Amino acid sequence: MAKLYFYYASMNAGKSTMLLQAAFNYRERGMEVMLFTAAVDDRAAPGAIASRIGLKASATPFDAATDLRALAEARHAATPLSCVLVDEAQFLTRAQVLGLAALCDEARVPVLAYGLRTDFQGRLFEGSGALLGLADALTEVKAICGCGRKATMNLRIDGAGSPVREGAQTEIGGNDRYMAVCRRHFHAPGALVRRGT
Repeated sequence: MAKLYFYYASMNAGKSTMLLQAAFNYRERGMEVMLFTAAVDDRAAPGAIASRIGLKASATPFDAATDLRALAEARHAATPLSCVLVDEAQFLTRAQVLGLAALCDEARVPVLAYGLRTDFQGRLFEGSGALLGLADALTEVKAICGCGRKATMNLRIDGAGSPVREGAQTEIGGNDRYMAVCRRHFHAPGALVRRGT
């Protein structure tokens, strides 16, 4: 039985690296995979998944109007897919997650989704909430706060390194805009943010 997997973490935990390694492993064995990534995140290039350690692959970009299930089923009909991998899965809609679950259940294609659990205010993203409720398997990918504890939160910072507590849920950025921190330092970042650790 094909399953829907959700690998979630704070930023800088290596989710994209894990996805690219999984895609490589399938392809190395002669298996076909399809990669998706959020169109809103084009830092590496439009339709590219890139990790901080230098790995990169082309992917099909998606936005809220994209029918990932239909695209995957069309590809699967032409060349059988062994797996569908989704980066930046927090940007999926609930309907898209339901479509990916149906892809597993009806077309029997496993789906591996990787994304953030919560935003910079500690609130679930729509896609993450749907995946937490619908996925067959949930795996937390570990990241480390500057204090050494497990990082579970995404702290948005401004150009001076000060916490940002209000604004749009989605603001694409890397280490210049976000820090992966433990819950304690999410609520009281203090010296941790000023030191830049």
